[in-house]
Amino acid sequence: MDTAQTLRRARQAAGFSQRDLAREAGVAQPAIARIESGGVVPRVDTLEHLLRACGHNLEVTKRAGAGVDRTVIRRLLRLTPRERLDLAVAEARNLDAFMTAAGR
Repeated sequence: MDTAQTLRRARQAAGFSQRDLAREAGVAQPAIARIESGGVVPRVDTLEHLLRACGHNLEVTKRAGAGVDRTVIRRLLRLTPRERLDLAVAEARNLDAFMTAAGR
């Protein structure tokens, strides 16, 4: 998560200047500027407070793809286009043989 970009977008979506957000959230404007510039990373509760002042919520969700074994993907990405095509043909033949054996 890019904290600086998240806060900036929320603030702009709310139609606030940094000064407006500072007044609304009770946080010094230079502190907001430092966060938005990436100079500091705020504590989670500070970010949540600032986002709420902009009408947004901070939500924790499971990251897409978490727990996925990427070793096969990486191996396939190292193949040349020709090797990928050859593999696709071989896999199609395997699938056809399987479907025939399964009587489908």
